[in-house]
Amino acid sequence: MAKADPEAFTLLSLGLVIIIIRIYVRWTSVGPANFQVDDYLMPLAGLVYTAETVAAYLVGAKFGGLTNSYMTPEERAALDPNSREYYDRQWGSKIQVIGWSFYACILWLVKVCVAVFYSRLTTGLQNLPGRVRFAYVLLGVTYLAVALSILLGCQPMHKYWQINPDPGNICQPTKSTLYVLIVVIPNVLTDLYLMSIPLPLLWTVNIGIRRKITLMALFSGASFVIMAAIIRAVTIMTSGAEGAVSGSQWACRETFVSIVVANLPIIQPLIRRGAQKVGLSALFSSTGGPSSYGRHRTQSFPLSSRNQQSKRSRHPLSIPNNTTAWGSDEHILVDGSDKGAGKKNDITVTQEMIIESEPRRTGHHIDEALPSPNAWDSNRGHAV
Repeated sequence: MAKADPEAFTLLSLGLVIIIIRIYVRWTSVGPANFQVDDYLMPLAGLVYTAETVAAYLVGAKFGGLTNSYMTPEERAALDPNSREYYDRQWGSKIQVIGWSFYACILWLVKVCVAVFYSRLTTGLQNLPGRVRFAYVLLGVTYLAVALSILLGCQPMHKYWQINPDPGNICQPTKSTLYVLIVVIPNVLTDLYLMSIPLPLLWTVNIGIRRKITLMALFSGASFVIMAAIIRAVTIMTSGAEGAVSGSQWACRETFVSIVVANLPIIQPLIRRGAQKVGLSALFSSTGGPSSYGRHRTQSFPLSSRNQQSKRSRHPLSIPNNTTAWGSDEHILVDGSDKGAGKKNDITVTQEMIIESEPRRTGHHIDEALPSPNAWDSNRGHAV
C-alpha cells in the first residue's frame, strides 16, 4: 500500500495559515462588521481545501492509488469482485470523483474571491466595474458547466467505479479526457480574464517603474496557477498507473498556489511592514527612496488634446464623489508623483488621492476613513 505523501498536508497547513493571516489583516483593517463576501468565501475555500487534501490522502494511502483505470480487459475479467483489490479500485474511483468535485469547487471559490476584491479595487473607475460584473457571470457559467460535467458526464453514475466490463475513458475518473479538458480549459481562460482586469490599468497608472513592476508581479500571480493547472493536466494524461496519485498531488499544489496568489494583495500591507523592518521597503516604494505612507495630496494630470475641447474629464484614478478608487479598504496604489507630472498648464483633474507605501503617521489606522484632499492641501497652495 502506498504511503501518504506529507507534502499535501504541509501545503494545506501553509495555505490555512495564509487564510488566517488574511482574516487577521481584514479584521484589524476594516473590522468584522465591514467584511465583504470574499472574507467569508475564503475560509470556506479553506474548509474545502482540507477535504480535498483528505481525499488525496485516501487515494494514495488507504486505497493504494488504485482505480478502475489502467487495466486490460483480461485483468478486469480475472479480478475477483470479493477481493481487496476490487474493493480498493472501486473506492479509489469514488474518491477520485469526489476529489475532482472538491478541486473545481476550491478553484472557483478562489476566483470569486478575486473578482469580489477587484470589485472593491475598481470602484469608480471607468469601464472596469462592468468588466468585474462580467467576471461574475463568466465564473458562474463556467463553474456550472464544470460541475455538471463532472457529476453527469458518465451515466449511469455507478459506471464511474465499474471494473468489468471496461466502462470507457469518459467513466474512468483518474484519466477521463472529459474531466481533464472540461476543467483545465475554463480554469485557464477565467484566470487569464481575471488578470486582464487590473494589469492594463497598472501599466498606464502614473507611478514609479519599480512600484509598477512590484504591483504587476503581485497581480500576475495567476500565471503560476495556470502553469500548475497545465502541468496537472499533462501529468494525468501521461503518468500511466501512477496517474491517480500524481493527479491528486498536483491538485493540492495548484490549490495551494491559487490560495497564496489570491490572498497576497490582501495581506500585502503586512508584508510591507515586514519588509520595512528588514530594510526592504524600497521594493514597495515608487522611487526607491524615502516616502511617507499616509500622506495624501492632490495631483494634476494633463489631459490629451482631444479631451481639451470637451468638458472636464476624470482621470482613471481620480476619486469619485462618494468612493475611493483602487481600494475602499485595501491601499494598493502608492506614490504617483512621477517627475514632471502636473507641470503643464492644461486642463487638470481634481481630487486625486495618492497613497504612498511606507508606515502611516502615528495614530492613523491603516484603513480608517481618510480626510479629503482639500483638508490636507489647504495650506500648501495647491489648486483643487
